[in-house]
Amino acid sequence: MVWTSRVCFRKYGNFVDNIRLYVRGGSGGMGLPRLGGFGGNGGDIWVVAKKDITLKQIKDKHPNKRFTAGVGSNSSIHALRGAKGEDSQVFAPVGISVTTDDGRILGELNCEGDNLLVAKGGHGGSLHSGFLPSKGQTRQIRLDLKLIADLGLVGFPNAGKSSLLTALSHAKPRIASYPFTTLRPEIGKVMYDDHKQVDICGFQLASNTPFRSAFETVLLLNKELELYNEELLGKPAILVINKMDLPEAQGRLRELETHLENQEESSHLFPEDVIPKSLMRFTHVVPVSATTGLGLPLLKSLIRQSLEEQNIIETDGQRSERLLKLRREIPTSSIPSWGFSQPT
Repeated sequence: MVWTSRVCFRKYGNFVDNIRLYVRGGSGGMGLPRLGGFGGNGGDIWVVAKKDITLKQIKDKHPNKRFTAGVGSNSSIHALRGAKGEDSQVFAPVGISVTTDDGRILGELNCEGDNLLVAKGGHGGSLHSGFLPSKGQTRQIRLDLKLIADLGLVGFPNAGKSSLLTALSHAKPRIASYPFTTLRPEIGKVMYDDHKQVDICGFQLASNTPFRSAFETVLLLNKELELYNEELLGKPAILVINKMDLPEAQGRLRELETHLENQEESSHLFPEDVIPKSLMRFTHVVPVSATTGLGLPLLKSLIRQSLEEQNIIETDGQRSERLLKLRREIPTSSIPSWGFSQPT
């Protein structure tokens, strides 16, 4: 599960993040040899970024996924220069990249109104072509939604991830009081005023499986992430303690906080296969209740703060990387030595 202002998946339920289209520019019109008339050029095909459009809507409206532009008019005694064929527009969501079948990038549409020529119409017949027209350009193209998750929500079944996602965003995942309710990834969008877009009781999958305390649950999630991709452990993390509306929550929260303050020592109380090689460090520990709304404003604020801090770090790192690259590219002999004495 992920809550996000931008997130990337293939196709789950009603969500589609990429689509393959056949596009063909219109053929040109015939020239008129005896009068030297020019045939009209064929129409072009453009992909145009438009708000409130989804790739699924394109797929549903055009099930054959074929787009063809109009044919240029033939030259005639009434119109020696034939009219250009009608262009065809493919309206697509903002924030897509357009590529050919072989992976070559044709362009990106990042703002509403951005447009990209994807198939050019053929030329009309003229003296240079013996008054014969040419066919329009034919292509298979891909539209890929450029969505990147700002942050991910990780937790064991029935920990309240869907409830928290619903409370924080406009997502409407299915919620029920049994494990594995959510069968497909859910997407949420957390909105802020400026329009920028773990269960405290522990975890027990079934009655015949061992009960895990909240701290052991944290260790297990840490271990799962480590086994999946150790790089994830280096990312900023906020520990969200859900279900704080339960009667025993405060006592268990104090117990968890004690363990978190002494992770190395406390982790030795558990089997070796549970203990990760490196322990995650959380920037914040936030008690919340997705049911009552307790702690959610603070959580949203800390999420925003964490994302902005990470953006600053990444920006500074990119600047430093470019500076180092520039220094490597400049020969030492070309660096000015103003203010230093030169050897005689």
